[in-house]
Amino acid sequence: MSLKCRIEAALFVIGKAASVEEIAEILKEDPVEVEEALLDLIMDYSSRETALEIDDENGYIIQISEEYKDIVEKLVPVELKTPILRTLTIIAIKEPIRQSRLKELRGAVAYDHIPELLEKGLITRKKDKNGRSFILKTTPKFAEYFKMKGDTRTLAKILDIEAKPDLEGVQTEFEYQEDTEN
Repeated sequence: MSLKCRIEAALFVIGKAASVEEIAEILKEDPVEVEEALLDLIMDYSSRETALEIDDENGYIIQISEEYKDIVEKLVPVELKTPILRTLTIIAIKEPIRQSRLKELRGAVAYDHIPELLEKGLITRKKDKNGRSFILKTTPKFAEYFKMKGDTRTLAKILDIEAKPDLEGVQTEFEYQEDTEN
């Protein structure tokens, strides 16, 4: 198995931007060799006619080339009404955010938006460790759909605002269970 093929397989499975070091660690290879093979792989993709490309803006990721994104959007459409999109924006900028805090910011109507956002796979919801509220976060599908490279702090920079999680020091029930198991 060539290193280029192994890198290609890793990038395909990872599904998010990964650094040379992360790829090298996964493949148990020297980072210098991984970087050289990555550059060869990028050249391979750019020299052949394909709908895929390797983007290297914020790490390396295999993605659909810009000229083919309309096909993907037809096959995997996500249509959101403006109020739901506004609720999603608050979640993205403030994540992780308590559902109760979202209600304070958007009003009780936010509760109506959450099931649709969950169904479309754009957010996750987990109970906080006290069981009083839910913690909301965006998913990789959110980043993929909105063509975001990096995390939601990138969105905050684009919008020129400061993204602060609304949960300083709060753990979800899932994170709490992980901590107590160690």
